[in-house]
Amino acid sequence: MKKWLKKPWPFWVGGILLGALNVTLLALSGISWQITSGFLLWGVGILQWLGFDPISYEYFNYFHHYYDPILQSGNVMLNKYTIMNIGVIVGSLVATLLASEFKIRRVKNKKQLFFGLIGGILMGYGTRLALGCNIGTLFSGIPSFSLHGWVFALFLFVGAWIGCKILIKYLA
Repeated sequence: MKKWLKKPWPFWVGGILLGALNVTLLALSGISWQITSGFLLWGVGILQWLGFDPISYEYFNYFHHYYDPILQSGNVMLNKYTIMNIGVIVGSLVATLLASEFKIRRVKNKKQLFFGLIGGILMGYGTRLALGCNIGTLFSGIPSFSLHGWVFALFLFVGAWIGCKILIKYLA
């Protein structure tokens, strides 16, 4: 067993496992894999704790049918999205530890930190514009035969290509 765990898994094994987990999640909870909705609700909880009223923002007026049950529950931090996010984080850590790939690395320089922060902010903003990240929009969209998943995939590859060009030019 140890010998098998040390070797990288073939991509097709990972794909089958992720697909099976996505189907199981949908069957058990009624929702497909979604990550950024949980982070959005965590942000709402933090802003409420700081004294803001993010539920009154136009975004929530537009998507009230989607978030109302959670927002009305009184606790935006404890819901199925939070449980899913914690499961993804813990599962990723376990998989990384089993593959002996866990490493803590220092940031090389301020430029790398700056690009990481800007990239993270742009990705977070983009996920709210696209109503999901690559997990909810791509991984759950394409298998459900949704056109938006394929459009997302096209622009994901274009964006990755442009991002690689920028990184090579400024960070290499």
